[in-house]
Amino acid sequence: MTSTAVESKQGEFGEGLRRRRAPSLASIAARVREALGDEWLPRVYAERVRTLRTRSSQLVPAKEGAQVRVQHTLLGVELKIGRRRLSCPDLSTARYLAVFARAGCAEVAVPYDITKISRLADDLESAWQKTMLLADHLTEGRDKGFRTRLRRALAEEIRREIAETGAGAAVPRFKQSTKQGLYREPAATKRARPA
Repeated sequence: MTSTAVESKQGEFGEGLRRRRAPSLASIAARVREALGDEWLPRVYAERVRTLRTRSSQLVPAKEGAQVRVQHTLLGVELKIGRRRLSCPDLSTARYLAVFARAGCAEVAVPYDITKISRLADDLESAWQKTMLLADHLTEGRDKGFRTRLRRALAEEIRREIAETGAGAAVPRFKQSTKQGLYREPAATKRARPA
């Protein structure tokens, strides 16, 4: 065989390898993010939550393998993250915080207006489920370890983007001006004071 024939065989062999090579972890994660578009969880958080008046809430990040559950107790609704429990004012707030706990976030913004939390919790839960289902769909036929690494990479990306967006202040700012302003004595009742 001549050297050109060997090079052409190597080129064909290399081309065949490139065609059969499975997509990398980073490329699949990018496809998941691109496919979700406006439903990508950090995007929902940035565009629909952070535009509202919010307060920040501290979470205990879930360790890998820890379960995140919403529980009803005699004292009210609790969010259980692994062995730790976080008391929540209502079910919708617990569902809202559970999404971020699953992603491993340490601090998130919670809308101050409680009437908006339920709808946002629905949208965030939907975004989380779609992310995980799409990741599983794109890794069909791959081993369990690869699927776990992909889920971990997606959660890390979600966590990073939410941290970049920020959780805001612990207490929301309110407009402090009033109609009355400072107290002033009416002009008609002013009396001339002796000098």
